[in-house]
Amino acid sequence: MTTITIDLEKDPAVTNLRNYLRIRSVQPNINYDECITYLRGQGAQLGLPVQVFEPVPKKPVLVMTWLGTEPALPSILLNSHMDVVPVFEKSWTHPPFAADLVDGVIYARGVQDMKSVAVQYIEAVRRLKEKGIRLKRTVHLSFVPDEEIGGGPGMAEFVKTDGFKGLNVGFSLDEGLASATDDYVVFNGERSIWHIEVTCRGKSGHGSLLLPDNNGEKIRYIIDKFMDLRGESKKKLEDDPSLTIGDVTSVNLTQLHGGIHDNIIPEKLSVCFDIRLALSVDHQQFEDMIKRWCAEAGSDVTYTFAQKDCYVASTPLDNTNPYWLAFKEAAEKLNISLKPRTFPGGTDSRYIRQLGVRALGFSPMARTTPMLHAHDENLHAGTYLRGIEIYEALVPALANVDSF
Repeated sequence: MTTITIDLEKDPAVTNLRNYLRIRSVQPNINYDECITYLRGQGAQLGLPVQVFEPVPKKPVLVMTWLGTEPALPSILLNSHMDVVPVFEKSWTHPPFAADLVDGVIYARGVQDMKSVAVQYIEAVRRLKEKGIRLKRTVHLSFVPDEEIGGGPGMAEFVKTDGFKGLNVGFSLDEGLASATDDYVVFNGERSIWHIEVTCRGKSGHGSLLLPDNNGEKIRYIIDKFMDLRGESKKKLEDDPSLTIGDVTSVNLTQLHGGIHDNIIPEKLSVCFDIRLALSVDHQQFEDMIKRWCAEAGSDVTYTFAQKDCYVASTPLDNTNPYWLAFKEAAEKLNISLKPRTFPGGTDSRYIRQLGVRALGFSPMARTTPMLHAHDENLHAGTYLRGIEIYEALVPALANVDSF
């Protein structure tokens, strides 16, 4: 048997990814022009028409379209986001936007989250087209802005437009997470994100006094309630190894505000929590519980939401979903093991599912330490190339699903 050695430095698919990673589309205040220029060039190479939508000024959404043989059927959307999170450059071993290739490993901000997936889509379509393959359903490749700050100016606005409606999306793929094991993780739902600030007002005065109506006592009560809830979720995870973080409600204290001087009792103290509600949680009951806590804490305790996602149903993973059946069958043929999970954070898939469109999160990175948002974010080039092969099988399987 002959072993073929790939020169990763010269491999065009690896070079293509490294070029995309070198674009500093880093939050905040991104100018997306360089991304759009790069992606227009990719579309031209593929021979695909490109549309650029701008539902919010300076927040472009680029869509490449591979027309299917039965374009009236609902289409397949391969979505990715162009932006990446900020970096602390001094903490990186390799410059975060150099896309250094060292011993087969690519180091770059966004190589896992999620520019590798974006280029895997492109390279898989390139290979399929070069083989002369035609697909039944139209396939759209979308590249959206600002997912890393919640997707508000990006996918959240795009799905409201006639441009999105014209894509006639029936199923969407988006990002997942790397897996440290041999399994490939696929995400069919997400927890709801609530960012809440509780404000406690009380009597101000000299720091030497024990005044009534004290906001310090009030805020301690509120913090205790939320942190007790956090402890309950930690215990659930400890008691049941089959559960993952996506199966429970997470609570984290993220900010404390208040006071003007160390010997003055402030008139107001506030605390912020990042809460991710498990899919099993009744949203109204949960908010009613918060209202009750505020009332129990004392007078003049109020709350506001910086973000309050509604409940979004998960994509079914059963015989009612032919896209899932096609996805699973393709994975079996590839001899890869799938582990369905609820995504622990938030992705643009929630805006797709909210429309009733089925969506899965999937990043083909097995035997890879998850490093989203981490220093020295990296991905082995071999894993990246294997991902192209996986999409080369998944995309036709999804796009050739019969009408139903």
